[in-house]
Amino acid sequence: VLSTLIFVFAGVGSVIAYTKVSGGAPLDPSGLIAVAICHGFGLFVAVAIGANISGGHVNPAVTFGLALGGQITILTGIFYWVAQLLGAIVGAFLVQFCTGVATPTHGLSGVGAFEGVVMEIIVTFGLVYTVYATAADPKKGSLGTIAPIAIGFIVGANILVAGPFSGGSMNPARSFGPAVASGDFTNI
Repeated sequence: VLSTLIFVFAGVGSVIAYTKVSGGAPLDPSGLIAVAICHGFGLFVAVAIGANISGGHVNPAVTFGLALGGQITILTGIFYWVAQLLGAIVGAFLVQFCTGVATPTHGLSGVGAFEGVVMEIIVTFGLVYTVYATAADPKKGSLGTIAPIAIGFIVGANILVAGPFSGGSMNPARSFGPAVASGDFTNI
């Protein structure tokens, strides 16, 4: 719960903060970079602090991949999903409460729904692959803090690529929490 809360609070908060300091202007290239960096750092911290407690699970898509791969049981995965969704909802409500701004959701921009879904599948695959390669594969040995850093970096990079088109969420909880807090489930 706490890791996902921290990640969502930092990520959504970065979007709100950038909008405020830019006078309400739409996200421009420097804003996209700032938001990508904040999401990457937020995820690095969230994974690092949760790694020894729950394996650093912050993302239902990653948890699903690990359950399919036999790294965790389906039942454990379901409990993690519930915790991730609750953490995302609380994080989104907290950032909304602290800022007084409705949590933003990101719709498709310049691409159709099908292309947006394909984009999200590709960047989510990149994220899950990075998790497996650095944190979950038992043959790799211990990578210590490199795994959370690599995971944060791939999220930041993927936001730079997919953000302008599909939102670059890669994380159902990251999309769901703000949707619940804002009451806006369009294009989720």
